[in-house]
Amino acid sequence: MLRRLLLLPLLLLAPFAAQAQVAPLTPEQTELKSTVQFLSADSMRGREAGTRDFDVAADFMASQYMAAGLKPGGANGSWFQPVSLVSYRPTRDGTMALTRGKTLIPMAYGKDFLSSPVPSSPEFKASGQVVFVGYGIVYPEGKRDDYKGLDVRGKVVAFLPGVPKGFPTEVAAHLGDDDQKARFAAARGAVGVVTIESNQTHEDYAFDRIVPYWAYERTTWASPDGKAFDVSPAAPVFAYVSWAGAEKLFAGSKIKWADVLAADKKGAKIPTGALGVTMDAVSKTRNRFTKSHNVVAVLEGSDPVLKDQYVILSAHLDHVGVGEAVGGDSIYNGAMDNAVGSASILQVARMFQRSGKRPRRTIIFLSLTAEEKGLIGSSYYAHNPTVPKEKIVADVNLDMPILTYAVEDLVVQGGERSSIGPVVAQVAAGEGLKVVPDPTPEENFFVRSDHYSFVQSGIPSVSIDTGPGGPGAAAQKYFLDNNYHKPSDQIDLPFNWDSAAKFVRINYGVARIIADADQRPSWNKGDFFGVLFDGYGAK
Repeated sequence: MLRRLLLLPLLLLAPFAAQAQVAPLTPEQTELKSTVQFLSADSMRGREAGTRDFDVAADFMASQYMAAGLKPGGANGSWFQPVSLVSYRPTRDGTMALTRGKTLIPMAYGKDFLSSPVPSSPEFKASGQVVFVGYGIVYPEGKRDDYKGLDVRGKVVAFLPGVPKGFPTEVAAHLGDDDQKARFAAARGAVGVVTIESNQTHEDYAFDRIVPYWAYERTTWASPDGKAFDVSPAAPVFAYVSWAGAEKLFAGSKIKWADVLAADKKGAKIPTGALGVTMDAVSKTRNRFTKSHNVVAVLEGSDPVLKDQYVILSAHLDHVGVGEAVGGDSIYNGAMDNAVGSASILQVARMFQRSGKRPRRTIIFLSLTAEEKGLIGSSYYAHNPTVPKEKIVADVNLDMPILTYAVEDLVVQGGERSSIGPVVAQVAAGEGLKVVPDPTPEENFFVRSDHYSFVQSGIPSVSIDTGPGGPGAAAQKYFLDNNYHKPSDQIDLPFNWDSAAKFVRINYGVARIIADADQRPSWNKGDFFGVLFDGYGAK
């Protein structure tokens, strides 16, 4: 999982070294630990997607799914769904020029603008009048439409990044994404999108500071025809404009750039409209292709009718590979992130097998590639499922449950949005645990793990995590500060295997109830994400 590190005072370090379990492990705990130990071994070299190391991990998971009595659900009767990874970056020869009346206004690369990469169109060209749309947000539930009264057909849309204050956290995280905003522009006929440096982005990462790092490598996936996926291919984000560039863009317009900055800073209504200038731009992108795959295992349902509906249990199998050495160790093992999640869904499969009772609905156990590169494997599966998309009724995702302490409660990302939330609460109560609200909503975890890919396909989805109760909050901060995305995330962490086994039982119970219920899971009526993505029960 990609999470921003949290600070922890040194005085908190000692208590969590004592959390390690000292009692003998049960057979189930031994199975769980052995899987984590194998996946996070140094010989796996951090399981980076697109490497042989990840492939070995995938082969291992497939063999264990087979041993658990599952059937292959991938391509051509195999355990694997091929995923073509596209690593892409902008080149430095992008161009941009403005025309106001008969005056040509050149824009300097690295000073006035930077080209944003467009993987779906490696030499993207945009030409059109520029319309400024403020934040570029459409949010009917909040009675906001930044396009109201504006015609952007055949034009270039410019907007500020982020969202204004006051939006619900998860909604803000979704609507604040530039690619999601580009979707709004494309739906209204725009030909391309540029973002403009705002007060906040200038304060956090001033334009001149990011120029040297702008050509970093991003990742997406390619469809079977080889075309790179883009959220908004008809009107992609193709440039980032600095304050200096914005001065040129707004010069001579009825809308003054100084007024835009002032309104943005105060949280006041931002003036919008056509800027009376035409933009001609070219963005060039270099794509690099590598191969990876998701592992797809199937436990067929027993009900003659319901077996054609599918419940997904997902966990990402990849980690970040080999990197900068810390204390002489350069292998980023990823034991907690996310070998333990992968081991957990495997253990759930074993529990189904040992129960002697098949679920009524079919369950898909999905080990995903390239989560660490941007939820790539789950995005690919959600767009290219191995079963009919309309028959997928739920996704329950496990991503980096921190299991170094005696767990007292759970956090369920997305639990309040669908009927899955009460199911998790019911099962957790049977284990003596409560479900509590996310203690750090500002971290936007809801949109930062693989279940979010399924949310965007309209599928009720949750990600189950361990909670802050008792020693939890401090233990989680300790892990995030000292082990997250570091070589020390390895098997010698003080795992509490009692908590790990309890976590597995909860996920088994949730999967069992969802798979056996008469009714399929549904979005809560009127839920923002359910309505936006036309999910079952939302409207």
